[in-house]
Amino acid sequence: MTTPEPIPPRKGPLSRFTILDASRVRAGPTAIRTFADLGARVIKLEIPPGAPGGDDMIGGRDHNRADYENLHRNKESLTLNMKEPEGLAILQELVKTADVFIENYRPDVKYRLGIGPDALRAINPRLVYASISGFGQDGPYANWPGFDSIAQGMGGLMSVTGKPEDGPMRVGIPIADLCSGHFCAQAIMAALLEREVSGEGQWVQTSLLESQIAMLDFQAAQWLIDRKVPKSTGNEHPLTVPTGVFATSDGFINLAAIGQTMWKRLCVALDAPQLIDEPGFGSDPERVQNRTRVNAAVGAAFKTRTTADWTERLLKAGVPCGPIYTVDHMFEDPQVRHLGIARPMHHPELGDIEVVGLPMQFSRYPRDEGPLRPAPHQGDQTEVILSGLGYSPERIAELRAQCVV
Repeated sequence: MTTPEPIPPRKGPLSRFTILDASRVRAGPTAIRTFADLGARVIKLEIPPGAPGGDDMIGGRDHNRADYENLHRNKESLTLNMKEPEGLAILQELVKTADVFIENYRPDVKYRLGIGPDALRAINPRLVYASISGFGQDGPYANWPGFDSIAQGMGGLMSVTGKPEDGPMRVGIPIADLCSGHFCAQAIMAALLEREVSGEGQWVQTSLLESQIAMLDFQAAQWLIDRKVPKSTGNEHPLTVPTGVFATSDGFINLAAIGQTMWKRLCVALDAPQLIDEPGFGSDPERVQNRTRVNAAVGAAFKTRTTADWTERLLKAGVPCGPIYTVDHMFEDPQVRHLGIARPMHHPELGDIEVVGLPMQFSRYPRDEGPLRPAPHQGDQTEVILSGLGYSPERIAELRAQCVV
């Protein structure tokens, strides 16, 4: 049996780093997708077929192929049963040369497996160990299972989302999962930068709950500073009027006429200059107080033209606005096409497809430089990785038969 060839490294600003990804579901893989897209070598650790536990990942290969391909591109896959001593020994060998290890188990699981931060950093003090949990590594809710919708509710987001008469409303994306992943990626990068000074790694943590609270931003500040409990206002901004969604003659338009200057520009563009001096419309606080009257007056004017007409007219007047797209129309928009955020990728089974690229660009690392790699099949790189650690083909076959890999 010939020794399999390693996968050529990808170019990118993070290509010197190696990540061991023991995370599952969405938050952890989202964090590490950033590193994979920016050139880092990412080894995705998966439970071997036949081993207890299995891979119950949301966005798994079988029940949501599109999600899986989008989430796990540019990674390698190693099947590894860390509950077995031989599997733990393999992980320990990988840790010796890794830069980052990430996990999102319940807080106690990593210690039962013997892969906690102290254990792995004893092997490699330069290792940055990253953990994402539902509610934190300790405290009264530490061992609660973490799910996006639960964090949205407990983090306050659902209380300020949707129409007041409809009650709490979940956001249409897994925003707690995604934001905790992005915050974790920032923390990992900060720790890698600090390591250049100290020479040592460290343990970085975030949680779905903390990340969701941080994303409340000014809504949270209303309570912390002013002791005002923010309420849901549907599509409207809670602190300035008129903003939000208005019906046009052929659809809808999004408006953000914030502040007195924008209000005056809007009234002129609507051919309704008399609204500028209408009693109760003279300032942001007054318009908030008279929200229903303001929206009714503005809404009546918007119904006289198409969305495209109003968009062109308002933008010429310097009033922020825009159409409201479905996802298919959004990707057809000329500015979206110009930005190139839908990245082409060739898949051996699905053919030529597109995935959502990183929303960032580097002048010396064009994001269209070099093809994206499809998400790996389970264990695709097991032989390559173990061969690199010195395991013979015969020994790898034995480990497979034992469900170690």
